[in-house]
Amino acid sequence: MGTNVGNVVIAKATDSTLWKSLLWRIIEELYPSNKISFHVVEYFMDSKVMTIAIYGKRLTQKSQFIMRIVVDTYALAERHKRRNKKMKFKIEEVTVYFPYDNIYPEQYAYMIELKRTLDAKGHCLLEMPTGTGKTIALLSLITSYTLSKPQSPIKLIYCTRTVHEMEKTLAELRLLHDYMVKCIGPSAKMLALGLSSRKNLCVNNKVLAAENRDSVDAGCRKLTASWVRALAAENPDVPSCEFFEQYERAGSAAVLPPGVYTLQDLRTFGKEKGWCPYFLARHMVQFANVVVYSYQYLLDPKVAAIISKEMQKESVVVFDEAHNIDNVCIEALSVSVRRQTVDGARRNINRMRQEIDKFKATDAGRLRAEYNRLVEGLALRGDLPAADGWLANPALPDDILKEAVPGNIRKAEHFIQVLRRLVQYLEGRLETENVEKENPVSFVFSILNHAGIDQKTLKFCYDRLHSLMMTLEITDTDEFLHVQTICDFATLVGTYARGFSIIIEPFDERMPHIPDPVLQLCCHDASLAIKPVFERFQSVVITSGTLSPIDLYPRLLNFNPVVSRSFTMSLTRDCICPMVLTRGSDQLPVSTKFDMRSDLGVVRNYGRLLLEMASVVPDGIVCFFVSYSYMDGIVNSWNENGILKEIMQHKLVFIETQDVVETTLALDNYRKACDCGRGAIFFSVARGKVAEGIDFDRHYGRLVIMFGVPFQYTLSKILLARLEYLRETFQIKEGDFLTFDALRQAAQCVGRVIRSKADYGMMIFADKRYSRHDKRSKLPGWILSHLRDAHLNLSTDMALHIAREFLRKMAQPYDKTGGTGKKTLLSQEDLDKIVLEGSMNDMLY
Repeated sequence: MGTNVGNVVIAKATDSTLWKSLLWRIIEELYPSNKISFHVVEYFMDSKVMTIAIYGKRLTQKSQFIMRIVVDTYALAERHKRRNKKMKFKIEEVTVYFPYDNIYPEQYAYMIELKRTLDAKGHCLLEMPTGTGKTIALLSLITSYTLSKPQSPIKLIYCTRTVHEMEKTLAELRLLHDYMVKCIGPSAKMLALGLSSRKNLCVNNKVLAAENRDSVDAGCRKLTASWVRALAAENPDVPSCEFFEQYERAGSAAVLPPGVYTLQDLRTFGKEKGWCPYFLARHMVQFANVVVYSYQYLLDPKVAAIISKEMQKESVVVFDEAHNIDNVCIEALSVSVRRQTVDGARRNINRMRQEIDKFKATDAGRLRAEYNRLVEGLALRGDLPAADGWLANPALPDDILKEAVPGNIRKAEHFIQVLRRLVQYLEGRLETENVEKENPVSFVFSILNHAGIDQKTLKFCYDRLHSLMMTLEITDTDEFLHVQTICDFATLVGTYARGFSIIIEPFDERMPHIPDPVLQLCCHDASLAIKPVFERFQSVVITSGTLSPIDLYPRLLNFNPVVSRSFTMSLTRDCICPMVLTRGSDQLPVSTKFDMRSDLGVVRNYGRLLLEMASVVPDGIVCFFVSYSYMDGIVNSWNENGILKEIMQHKLVFIETQDVVETTLALDNYRKACDCGRGAIFFSVARGKVAEGIDFDRHYGRLVIMFGVPFQYTLSKILLARLEYLRETFQIKEGDFLTFDALRQAAQCVGRVIRSKADYGMMIFADKRYSRHDKRSKLPGWILSHLRDAHLNLSTDMALHIAREFLRKMAQPYDKTGGTGKKTLLSQEDLDKIVLEGSMNDMLY
């Protein structure tokens, strides 16, 4: 295969003889064969399009334009012709509707295991390789299962990590819904919607002008709180939200008709009707057949108690891309207090004190009414108008005391005094010069001795703050986040004795010269946050492409799955090429171990590896580093010794930063560079935003290099405390957990380049530690099955040779259905045959 001597022309259409003849006819017309020759070096298929890259001399803009018009026109005709070829098949008694004309064998097997879980009304762990249609398999099976049991309907609660994933899920669901309605009729209609924050759903331009989510929430509250609306009814000069007012006036008529609604659909519908889409979606969640929203709406008690309290037990909960679900659970119950928090809380307390004095002078009856209500017990949150509800209690539902507020904080001024003493105590604890670690019991005892606040009072801090904010009619809630954090901390530390630690650090150990004291309430037990979900709902599905080793999750989350299964990827060709690179061309070992990472030989060899690969790999290359600081250091070194300049002679370089806007711009320009044919390199960080949520499919990612093993910072006091807890409580060894965590992050990084079976890409694990079996064996099976023994201990020049051979092999035509051997793409006829012969296992394994 030759090198790229000009532009790469990307053209799309379905695979057919007519398509090829059209394309070559255009080439011959534009460039007679005696003047120029073209070579097709690569093409691939997915379920919709074929992409072909043609390497040759620079094509004129006109010729590119003509080629694209012809092939795109043909592609549209082909897609129209195939539109009605969808699938309908049986899995035992359930008729499954699948909105594509073919299905992967692993999708079918995945559905079988999913149905077993639903039949058993239990929970499951399913690892499905990336790019094998996990989302549509889930949606098709669960919605079809619900249709088959009309006497006991099941609600689907689908949890995603990002808004982008939510929108992709709803787009797949819309395709499925349209197909089901076409097959069955109106009885198949359902209501499915996505739910997100006000910032993503609000249509009031004045509110949306705010900078961040908290400010948008506060801006909404200023216009929709019950006391604001009461004032606006008396005085037209008081601003209110016209969308919320019209929604309230519509009353029971404010409903969504059946259909699938993305966030954009909700905003459009809200504008058309003049209704607030956020509160409309909140209201319709309890009636919807399918709800798609963020993990936090179920796992964070502060949000779940407001958003998800109406969800019925007969629900199937899906946590998609759930490889980091243990970390999400821990973060939901952890709180950090810094000096800024203490200073801000003190300002908040002073403001509330002023408001109390003002009410005493003008409306003392309001404070007396609150006191009387607290004597009887806190008002139920369900009695509050939807617009008045703030965040709920941070403790889990079963751990919230169902009794009256203690007498010493019933009066507003007394509660303010308690908060002052608590803030003063925490400020004193932040003055330490040494790292301190305590368990909650001793910390609560210390608060009692030094501040005179007992455990029961601490437990009620959050609810008491909420009640006082309502009484004082405070709407700018974004200004009160600091005192909310303090009360969060107080309630959690007063509620839990096990599974938590309080760690006080005077500075970050990686920057000891900068004083930055932080007091952290750290949750170590991921099972605490997810336990109510397991107990409350009929079935919980935890699924991802990187759950290996899968047997560790039931121990971390403390549950017993009825199904635990890891699927392999059926492929017609070996389109995945993982390699373990242990040394450079000079035979010196490479690693990011602490004692080696700053070695000039390692830095140079990593640079030469990227330089050599950039010279032979077409299109996009993605590089992942173990941390931002390591990436900054190594890129600076490459710049100083001239390697970066040599790399940029082959491809442009873009870098992820901790600024979201900068990273978004870098990604956009990276894609443009790949689209224009030159290709590009993207530097990113394991555990960062890009590693978790951005796909580098097709020409955007032909190679991914994982520089090092992305272990957590092993000297972190929080990590050490969690490791100690896991060892004592779940008998999980420190080394086992650290390796498991690092390898799942590495797998998540390299999996970004394979997003469909028609795609192809190479993965280089550049660290000598990957050659060890105890490390390598923790990678997902779908990666290990393609990792040959000959690719385990490579130098840079050996990896370069393998890369050339792999790219040459990928340039050849292939049969996407696997017709010559095992089937990798099943038609309706294939499935019918499988059902008759019961030969699924033979086909898959």
